[in-house]
Amino acid sequence: MTQTARLYGDSLYELAVEEQLEETMIEQLKEVRQLFRENPDYLSLLSEPSIPKKDRTEMIEAAFGTQAQRYLVNFLKILCERGILREFSGCVEEFTRRYYADHNIAEAVVTGAVRLTDDQMNRLQARLEQISGKKISLVQKIDPSVLGGLRVELEGKLMDGTISGRLSGVSRKLGEVIV
Repeated sequence: MTQTARLYGDSLYELAVEEQLEETMIEQLKEVRQLFRENPDYLSLLSEPSIPKKDRTEMIEAAFGTQAQRYLVNFLKILCERGILREFSGCVEEFTRRYYADHNIAEAVVTGAVRLTDDQMNRLQARLEQISGKKISLVQKIDPSVLGGLRVELEGKLMDGTISGRLSGVSRKLGEVIV
């Protein structure tokens, strides 16, 4: 994350706290970030310097004006006008980091070979909350190379219960014995 993204994300968070809009803003920020990820051509269009800034900000207004919180729409316009709209994802990261810190939330990234059911996710979330003493926001990733089991990254700690992780451990131990 760049210093610019950190600064803008921090400023937006401060405004959201002042206006008591943190929950609304974090949800909408994540939705807009996902839209940009799913439609990279749209983000490129909004960042295209050959299109006048006024036209690009009007596109933002047309797309988000009636759907998103007004501060968020204006935030997008500011990023667009300053030619730094591609920093938006980093701004969302900083906003989220501050929100999670203030609300005792930790993000856990769960990687498995297949998608977990809602019940499995809920049980895992409850267990991680019990272990960490924090509310957990789960992010699920699918990686067939883990073969089976789960790998959980939580607050800089890695809990690897995957088959591929166990095979790597066995391989390392065998290498130590042979040498």
